[in-house]
Amino acid sequence: MQAKKRYLLLSAGAGLLLLIYLAGVRFGRLSAARRQSRRWAAADGSPSAPDRWPEWSNSLQSFSVGDQPENEEFSQRGSPRHKREINTSVYKGKKCRMDSCFDFSLCHKNGFKVYVYPQQKGEKMSESYQNILAAIENSKFYTSDPRQACLFVLSLDTLDRDQLSPQYVHNLKTKVQSLYLWNNGRNHLIFNLYSGTWPDYTEDLGFDIGQAMLAKASISTENFRSNFDVSIPLFSKEHPRTGGEKGYMLFNNIPPLRKYLLVFKGKRYLTGIGSDTRNALYHVHNAEDIVLLTTCKHGKDWQKHKDARCDRDNSEYERYDYREMLHNSTFCLVPRGRRLGSFRFLEALQAACIPVMLSNGWELPFSEVIDWNQAIVVGDERLLLQIPSTIRSINHDKILALKQQTQFLWEAYFSSVERIVLTTLEIIQDRILNHISRNGLIWNKPPGGLFSQPQYSTHLGDFPFYYSYLGIKPSSKFTAVIHVVTPLVSQSQPILKLLVAVAKSQYCAQVIVLWDCDKPLPAKHRWPSTTVPVLVIEGENKVMSSRFLPYDAINTHAVLSLDEDTVLSTTEVDFAFIVWQSFPERIVGYPARSHFWDSTKERWGYTSKWTNDYSMVLTGAAFYHRYYHYLYTHYLPSSLKNMVDQLANCEDILMNFLVSAVTKLPPVKVTQKKQYKETMMQQSSRASRWADPDHFAQRQTCMNTFATWFGFMPLIHSQMRLDPVLFKDQVSILRKKYRDIERL
Repeated sequence: MQAKKRYLLLSAGAGLLLLIYLAGVRFGRLSAARRQSRRWAAADGSPSAPDRWPEWSNSLQSFSVGDQPENEEFSQRGSPRHKREINTSVYKGKKCRMDSCFDFSLCHKNGFKVYVYPQQKGEKMSESYQNILAAIENSKFYTSDPRQACLFVLSLDTLDRDQLSPQYVHNLKTKVQSLYLWNNGRNHLIFNLYSGTWPDYTEDLGFDIGQAMLAKASISTENFRSNFDVSIPLFSKEHPRTGGEKGYMLFNNIPPLRKYLLVFKGKRYLTGIGSDTRNALYHVHNAEDIVLLTTCKHGKDWQKHKDARCDRDNSEYERYDYREMLHNSTFCLVPRGRRLGSFRFLEALQAACIPVMLSNGWELPFSEVIDWNQAIVVGDERLLLQIPSTIRSINHDKILALKQQTQFLWEAYFSSVERIVLTTLEIIQDRILNHISRNGLIWNKPPGGLFSQPQYSTHLGDFPFYYSYLGIKPSSKFTAVIHVVTPLVSQSQPILKLLVAVAKSQYCAQVIVLWDCDKPLPAKHRWPSTTVPVLVIEGENKVMSSRFLPYDAINTHAVLSLDEDTVLSTTEVDFAFIVWQSFPERIVGYPARSHFWDSTKERWGYTSKWTNDYSMVLTGAAFYHRYYHYLYTHYLPSSLKNMVDQLANCEDILMNFLVSAVTKLPPVKVTQKKQYKETMMQQSSRASRWADPDHFAQRQTCMNTFATWFGFMPLIHSQMRLDPVLFKDQVSILRKKYRDIERL
């Protein structure tokens, strides 16, 4: 009996020791996991929580109404372990940020300059990558000297890293490592549209990017390195290099509804990545206002894998035209494909069809600066069935606002490869020059970040586009800039009369005489005495573009640009300035011209005929904001300005191109007492310029050269003319504010 008790006691003790040992092992593992979790948190920059549990369980999986593939291969590929292995191998520099993997000292001396490696012989390059490099080389950021560079871009094509693609560049790892400036990728930017291949479509580029930044399409929020990488849109090889088509929203229709409420037309993947949502779309499709069409007819072996719905889906798919659906729907569904991004995203933006995103985990393009809540609807792949009720609940005012924002974003940042590249570079520049970086209002309101240069000012009130948003008005005075190219030989010359008339304006703060004449400056006593300061600036290079330099002496918002032979009265000057204060972002003035498309010559034409239609107001007598001097000087390429200077012509046309491209609006013409004419003065170089028979032909050439650089014709026709009076009634003329304008 005693032996039996001893045996039971010994057994119980052994069991207790075993339990204590197992608990200790489990607690040790848990403690180790917690320590590892803290190390990850510390390395990642996130706060470490002492009670943070290890992430042993999987995150919530997307639901699928359709059937799931049950083959063993797919099951293995979709396993949590396999996904973890893929994700941990994507970027070795996953913890890179600007402060840890970017050398700011390279940018201190020469500012933000970008160097492109010279192309190596025998290396193939896709047209899309050629367009990207061309956009960089034609930009203000480009430098051909690597010693001046702050950022480096490869000449090796990294856009398509799908091993099954004919555009795939082999041995890229070795080629990149051999670059003499590579330095483990530090201060390098890599562009990529496609990564990974069937069946996993990972985000791995197939080589170690080191500390390089990525400008990548279809990048996931998990792998996106915030404030380091740049998410770019997926664009096709047909995407325009420059310019691009405008958005398709022509009118602000109220109510802003179209034939369809929600549409989609695309491939249906029967198995694998991207199949969950697309296989379930038929549950939402009603063939009336919601038309969601899919086809199984893609790939070589589609018939081997087709299901019971394929034939019916394929038949209905062929009945609808994609473009017609796109342009006649209020919302466009944008589900993920094999990768997170989709061509439909940009197609919907351009068509003013509000994108409804179904791509969980996609870091949206340029998310660092664009507030996408103002332009799209973000759905959840797991809540597909709630999409119809969600979009039906959006009121008409919100729909119109969303549609308008799609058009702005499309034209500002996505309409061409050049816009996409420049936006990428501007975002990186804002990080480097953080003290003058643009805020969210600038990026998300017209004209956008590309046309609002932070080097000009960090104060929104210094830009003409944001007065209405800020609730402010431009300054109540103007600076007159008179461009002079002929010597002062007589006290009866038009410039002296013009100077006196302008100086008498109650709104004139000062007059600047820009002396671009080859003759020496006249003595001070030759100039008439005025009540406002008259500053004479002698042009250094004596070229036409010098009239648009951003002179520090211009201390008012408004600039009155004048040719020396312009004939204007003080009343006309006052009236034009009052009009400009209501349109501070536009050119407002007197001499109008127009453009037209010459179908016989297949080129743009220029006309000076006086009609009710115009698209330009020449800067020989016009008001505009001083910011356009800065844009003209620093935004436009030297090739266009050199052309203007060599011809001594077209500077006024180029300024109109620039302002219309920025504002997407026509200039404003005001009435005048006398018809504006280019006065033929004897013994003047300007007279000979206007009398030159080649002058008109040069302006035709300028029109087409400018349109080629902009990538489209920015000029917009208008028939609006603002007059100070409606009736020439002699009885009441003395009671009219601008009565001198009526007198002929």
